Amino acid sequence: MSKIGKINISIPEKVKVALAGNIINIEGPLGKKSINVDLDMFNLDIIEGKEISIKPKKVDQNSKRLWGMNRSLINNAVIGSSTGYEKTLELVGVGYRAALKGNQLNLQLGYSHDINFDIPQGIKIAVEKQTTLKITGSDKQLVGEVASKIKTLRKIEPYKGKGVREKGQYVLKKEGKKK
Repeated sequence: MSKIGKINISIPEKVKVALAGNIINIEGPLGKKSINVDLDMFNLDIIEGKEISIKPKKVDQNSKRLWGMNRSLINNAVIGSSTGYEKTLELVGVGYRAALKGNQLNLQLGYSHDINFDIPQGIKIAVEKQTTLKITGSDKQLVGEVASKIKTLRKIEPYKGKGVREKGQYVLKKEGKKK
């Protein structure tokens, strides 16, 4: 039995869920998402438009593996279309700053040149201060991917802790050399 898979997914009032063939369509105030579910392996029930339950037709190693994952994907889509996801990044370092220019994020990260990062569709980036970015969107995977790409532009340096980090991320600092 999957611990995660057997928990029912509650649907908020603002979100509409419809099953069309093998595709489950989730529509809410923040966006739409379609997820392909293998109905040969799973039973998918929408209970009175308020809950979704997913159960395997026969329990074996393969269906156990995919049960929790499919439930999590559907749950992430429901949460994303109703409330959305957000990540906050901090730029730590002297002269590190960010600015929005149209559909691009302009970053100054201590290199000799500015970095222009193209913002993908479905993602909103807000520059709160010059050193704080807020990435929001309805797709959890896309929000995490964009945050990860921005973090790789300037990885955290272990001696002074300079670089791009998530808010609240702990940085293990190394001790410098001594005389």
